[in-house]
Amino acid sequence: MTNSIGYDVDADGICTLTMDVPGAPVNAVGSRFMADLAAAIDRAVADAAAKGILLVSGKDTFLAGADLKEMDSAKGSEPSAELSPAQRLDRQQVMSNALRKLETCGKPVAVVINGAAAGAGLELALACHYRVATDARGVVLGLPESQVGLIPGSGGTQRLPRLIGVEKALPLMLQGKLVPAGQAKELGIVDAVLPPDQARERARRWLLEDGDPVQPWDKKGYRVPGGLPASAPDVGRIFLFGNAMTRAKTFGNAPAQTAILAAVWEGIRLPFDTAVRLEGKYFQRVFEDPTSKAIIRTMFVSKKSADKLSARPAGIPKADIKTLGIAGAGTMGAGIALAAAKAGLRVVLLDTTEEKASAGKGYAQKRLDRDVEKKRSSTDKRDAVLSRIEATADFAAFADADFVVEAVFESENVKREVYAEIEKYLPEGVVLASNTSALPITGLADLTSRAENFIGTHFFSPAERMPLLEIIRGRATSDEALAHALDLARILRKTPIVVNDSWGFFTSRFIGSFLTESMAMVQQGVLPGLVENAARMLGMPQGALTVADAIGLDVGRAKLIDKVRADPNAGVADYELGAYLVGKYDRLGRKNGKGFYDYRADGSRQLWAGLSEAIPPLADQPSIDEVKSRILYAQLAEGARAFAEGVLLGAADGDLGATLGVGFPAHLGGPFVAMDQIGIAEVVAELDRLREEHGVKFAAPDLLRDMAKNGETFYGPNAVVSPGAPKSAGEEPDSGDVAVRGERSA
Repeated sequence: MTNSIGYDVDADGICTLTMDVPGAPVNAVGSRFMADLAAAIDRAVADAAAKGILLVSGKDTFLAGADLKEMDSAKGSEPSAELSPAQRLDRQQVMSNALRKLETCGKPVAVVINGAAAGAGLELALACHYRVATDARGVVLGLPESQVGLIPGSGGTQRLPRLIGVEKALPLMLQGKLVPAGQAKELGIVDAVLPPDQARERARRWLLEDGDPVQPWDKKGYRVPGGLPASAPDVGRIFLFGNAMTRAKTFGNAPAQTAILAAVWEGIRLPFDTAVRLEGKYFQRVFEDPTSKAIIRTMFVSKKSADKLSARPAGIPKADIKTLGIAGAGTMGAGIALAAAKAGLRVVLLDTTEEKASAGKGYAQKRLDRDVEKKRSSTDKRDAVLSRIEATADFAAFADADFVVEAVFESENVKREVYAEIEKYLPEGVVLASNTSALPITGLADLTSRAENFIGTHFFSPAERMPLLEIIRGRATSDEALAHALDLARILRKTPIVVNDSWGFFTSRFIGSFLTESMAMVQQGVLPGLVENAARMLGMPQGALTVADAIGLDVGRAKLIDKVRADPNAGVADYELGAYLVGKYDRLGRKNGKGFYDYRADGSRQLWAGLSEAIPPLADQPSIDEVKSRILYAQLAEGARAFAEGVLLGAADGDLGATLGVGFPAHLGGPFVAMDQIGIAEVVAELDRLREEHGVKFAAPDLLRDMAKNGETFYGPNAVVSPGAPKSAGEEPDSGDVAVRGERSA
């Protein structure tokens, strides 16, 4: 097998170790890489000709971090169950031991960081004595493990605070932020930032002229920058506030952040080797926690497969999209325009008047101005993006569009008029997409003369920031139109899910189950504060009453009535509350300063005191666990029905849509990962209990009951196939990207 680490010693005695994992687009830390790295370090240490060690990458990226597909696969087979805790820890610390040998080998070690150094990539760089980053685009550094439910496991929680101080290091680890090279230099993470053609020479010169082979924390008299918690009040407050804020934001649903705080708090006071061993114990704890497995499954394995366009039909040439037409310059259309222009596309942004179209472009300018003010961008970059947006009221401007997205008001009559004007100028064969959030695509396609080239592209607000794009295939939508929509998603750097047509598709009906069950409880007399807090404790980013106010109670009422007409499982009584508050009390939500909450001029809010008179509370309130269960299982039931009806092509689409699109708790991995972890039989039993007490909205579909009987799951070797899965597969997922579209996998 080809080695992952190239080895070369030059006439000056510099031993260059070149990381280049064969057959892979990026370097990632898997078991093979770790074995090769350890062997290369041993060789360099023993090589008398090697006076100093230079670490470089043979790829455009430096080292992306741990191979999470391999980690996820290891979890699925659970080989660690056969090992003792000490044996599992020893296995986990192979990388840590190699890095410790590297930094204590007695030879100076320099590194050139030419791309992303994330997670284990930065941990490797931190174990070097001198760090040079290039100023090339895409060079970012950080420890993002908390984003996938893990903690740095190769010394990161100990080296970074010892290098730059606890006060700077903790926020980076808790938030999982990646910082550009310039900011890393300001923080003290790297020693120099230079153009790519100068970086290696600087590292070589340091090795030949200055090379200090001892890390600061291994020198006598070393003190942690900024001090220790016991001696530095500001550092102590970081932990105090960090624990409080983590608890307040996550309600105990983020074990990784808690473990990071503990590992740093305890480890920073210990000898370095003891501290790294302690870190390993905390890593093992979160690694074996179901939370990390759930997050890795969805936020890495499934997301990576979707980003690679695994659902794209095979054999269709890549779309050459250079000009994107957008009909409708409201907040959504303007956000799509900004995302497209930032991605390098020319954008034709159209509305009924030049003034409205220009206002849409003005939205983009305000967002870009904010980036300039916060030094996230430059005026030149801002001006370049704005120059790519043409604001117009003339439909003829769509004549040279390569793809058009309609983002007008949710009315079939309005859309019919817009489509008629667009089709006067849009070339035959160009895809026309609707940004509708609920109206069936097949029906909208019938309003045009290009049903085969009509598709749904449901963006989420704000469109320039939200990562998800829900692509809806109508009954007549061609493979070519689907492929081109997926190509657009890649250009816009959106994670796409593909679903089949229905009212509300997947995401709208899914979030509708959260909203309606929450409002049903309030209507039944459950205290509004209890309902809101239960949602947050479950892991939802906001309570349903907050979301309803933001949407507008009048708007929500209209959409939900449409859902009642389309869904026989939806109870009409669950939708009466919004209409009652609108009709009797003129409470429209945030838009008029009064909904479930009262909104003050200073931006603060509080639950409307009059709710207790409008809706008398129950004398006996349900427990917090019962309210959480109703909120969770209403969503699980809706997700299971969407799967059983064939709306979803596979479980991964539902998990990505729920977490990235509408705020389902990320620590649960999405509704389908959650059902697998709870156990399908247990889910069915709880749904049956809730249906008995609260109605058919908790009805478990027959498919779910069959899964419980047959021992099937949504992922893994017994994964059930969605009725909506394509009959002929497109691009197959990588090994490790299992059950991406509901396929069975060995």
